[in-house]
Amino acid sequence: MTVIELETARAYWISLLPELRSGRRILLVADYEDSAVGSAQLALSRRGNSPHRAEVEKVFVSRVARGRGVGTALMNAVHDVALQHGRTLLTLNTRYNEPAHHWYKTLGYQEVGVIPGWTIGPQGERYDHITLYKDLKAGL
Repeated sequence: MTVIELETARAYWISLLPELRSGRRILLVADYEDSAVGSAQLALSRRGNSPHRAEVEKVFVSRVARGRGVGTALMNAVHDVALQHGRTLLTLNTRYNEPAHHWYKTLGYQEVGVIPGWTIGPQGERYDHITLYKDLKAGL
Protein backbone atom coordinates (compact mmCIF):
# COMPACT_ATOMS: atom_id res chain seq x y z
CA MET A 1 0.00 0.00 0.00
CA THR A 2 1.30 3.44 -0.92
CA VAL A 3 1.20 6.02 1.85
CA ILE A 4 0.99 9.68 0.91
CA GLU A 5 2.66 12.13 3.23
CA LEU A 6 0.31 14.66 4.86
CA GLU A 7 2.15 17.66 3.40
CA THR A 8 2.08 16.17 -0.10
CA ALA A 9 -1.67 15.57 0.18
CA ARG A 10 -2.28 19.04 1.62
CA ALA A 11 -0.29 20.71 -1.17
CA TYR A 12 -2.25 18.75 -3.78
CA TRP A 13 -5.66 19.76 -2.41
CA ILE A 14 -4.61 23.40 -2.04
CA SER A 15 -3.36 23.40 -5.64
CA LEU A 16 -6.91 22.60 -6.79
CA LEU A 17 -8.48 25.68 -5.21
CA PRO A 18 -8.14 28.01 -8.24
CA GLU A 19 -9.81 25.48 -10.55
CA LEU A 20 -12.54 24.70 -8.02
CA ARG A 21 -13.27 28.39 -7.42
CA SER A 22 -13.43 29.13 -11.15
CA GLY A 23 -15.74 26.19 -11.82
CA ARG A 24 -13.29 24.49 -14.19
CA ARG A 25 -13.14 21.55 -11.79
CA ILE A 26 -15.95 20.07 -9.69
CA LEU A 27 -15.25 18.07 -6.55
CA LEU A 28 -17.80 15.53 -5.36
CA VAL A 29 -17.47 14.00 -1.90
CA ALA A 30 -19.23 10.96 -0.44
CA ASP A 31 -19.60 11.21 3.30
CA TYR A 32 -20.76 8.87 6.02
CA GLU A 33 -21.19 9.90 9.64
CA ASP A 34 -19.34 13.20 9.10
CA SER A 35 -16.34 11.53 7.45
CA ALA A 36 -15.34 11.63 3.80
CA VAL A 37 -15.40 8.06 2.50
CA GLY A 38 -14.90 8.86 -1.15
CA SER A 39 -14.47 11.57 -3.73
CA ALA A 40 -14.28 12.20 -7.45
CA GLN A 41 -13.36 15.15 -9.59
CA LEU A 42 -14.81 16.30 -12.87
CA ALA A 43 -12.48 18.49 -14.95
CA LEU A 44 -14.57 20.42 -17.46
CA SER A 45 -13.02 21.07 -20.85
CA ARG A 46 -12.71 24.81 -21.55
CA ARG A 47 -11.73 24.37 -25.21
CA GLY A 48 -14.04 25.81 -27.82
CA ASN A 49 -14.23 22.56 -29.73
CA SER A 50 -15.12 20.38 -26.74
CA PRO A 51 -17.81 22.00 -24.57
CA HIS A 52 -19.46 18.57 -24.40
CA ARG A 53 -16.50 16.85 -22.75
CA ALA A 54 -15.09 16.36 -19.24
CA GLU A 55 -12.49 14.16 -17.59
CA VAL A 56 -13.20 12.09 -14.49
CA GLU A 57 -10.21 12.25 -12.15
CA LYS A 58 -9.01 11.06 -8.76
CA VAL A 59 -11.89 8.75 -7.91
CA PHE A 60 -11.41 7.04 -4.57
CA VAL A 61 -13.41 5.16 -1.98
CA SER A 62 -11.84 4.45 1.39
CA ARG A 63 -11.07 0.82 2.07
CA VAL A 64 -13.64 0.64 4.89
CA ALA A 65 -16.43 1.80 2.55
CA ARG A 66 -15.64 -0.38 -0.46
CA GLY A 67 -18.20 -2.94 -1.55
CA ARG A 68 -21.09 -0.89 -0.15
CA GLY A 69 -22.14 0.94 -3.32
CA VAL A 70 -20.36 4.18 -2.43
CA GLY A 71 -18.29 4.22 -5.62
CA THR A 72 -21.28 3.52 -7.84
CA ALA A 73 -23.33 6.23 -6.11
CA LEU A 74 -20.40 8.63 -6.49
CA MET A 75 -20.03 7.87 -10.20
CA ASN A 76 -23.79 8.24 -10.72
CA ALA A 77 -23.47 11.67 -9.12
CA VAL A 78 -20.53 12.46 -11.42
CA HIS A 79 -22.69 11.54 -14.42
CA ASP A 80 -25.59 13.69 -13.16
CA VAL A 81 -23.32 16.70 -12.54
CA ALA A 82 -21.70 16.26 -15.94
CA LEU A 83 -25.10 16.35 -17.63
CA GLN A 84 -26.10 19.42 -15.59
CA HIS A 85 -23.05 21.14 -17.08
CA GLY A 86 -23.81 19.99 -20.63
CA ARG A 87 -21.07 17.34 -20.64
CA THR A 88 -22.06 14.14 -22.39
CA LEU A 89 -18.67 12.58 -23.16
CA LEU A 90 -16.52 11.55 -20.21
CA THR A 91 -13.00 10.15 -20.24
CA LEU A 92 -10.81 8.73 -17.50
CA ASN A 93 -7.73 6.62 -17.04
CA THR A 94 -6.85 4.02 -14.45
CA ARG A 95 -4.35 1.23 -13.92
CA TYR A 96 -4.74 -1.48 -16.50
CA ASN A 97 -6.22 -4.81 -15.45
CA GLU A 98 -6.76 -3.73 -11.85
CA PRO A 99 -10.11 -3.85 -10.01
CA ALA A 100 -10.99 -0.23 -10.87
CA HIS A 101 -10.49 -0.93 -14.58
CA HIS A 102 -13.02 -3.75 -14.48
CA TRP A 103 -15.40 -1.78 -12.24
CA TYR A 104 -15.54 1.16 -14.67
CA LYS A 105 -16.47 -1.28 -17.42
CA THR A 106 -19.46 -2.45 -15.34
CA LEU A 107 -20.54 1.22 -15.26
CA GLY A 108 -20.62 1.30 -19.06
CA TYR A 109 -17.18 2.76 -19.79
CA GLN A 110 -15.58 1.62 -23.04
CA GLU A 111 -11.87 0.95 -23.49
CA VAL A 112 -9.81 3.20 -25.77
CA GLY A 113 -6.34 1.80 -25.26
CA VAL A 114 -3.46 1.00 -22.94
CA ILE A 115 -0.51 3.30 -22.33
CA PRO A 116 2.51 1.30 -21.11
CA GLY A 117 4.37 2.68 -18.10
CA TRP A 118 2.01 5.66 -17.61
CA THR A 119 2.86 5.97 -13.91
CA ILE A 120 5.82 5.04 -11.77
CA GLY A 121 5.49 3.62 -8.25
CA PRO A 122 7.60 4.38 -5.17
CA GLN A 123 10.10 1.63 -5.99
CA GLY A 124 10.44 2.74 -9.62
CA GLU A 125 8.01 0.13 -10.91
CA ARG A 126 6.05 1.12 -13.99
CA TYR A 127 2.29 0.75 -14.24
CA ASP A 128 0.31 0.49 -17.45
CA HIS A 129 -2.87 2.55 -17.61
CA ILE A 130 -5.97 2.28 -19.72
CA THR A 131 -8.06 5.15 -21.05
CA LEU A 132 -11.82 4.66 -21.02
CA TYR A 133 -14.79 6.77 -22.09
CA LYS A 134 -18.53 6.92 -21.58
CA ASP A 135 -21.06 8.61 -23.83
CA LEU A 136 -23.79 9.79 -21.49
CA LYS A 137 -26.08 10.57 -24.45
CA ALA A 138 -26.33 6.83 -25.09
CA GLY A 139 -28.26 6.44 -21.83
CA LEU A 140 -30.72 9.26 -22.50
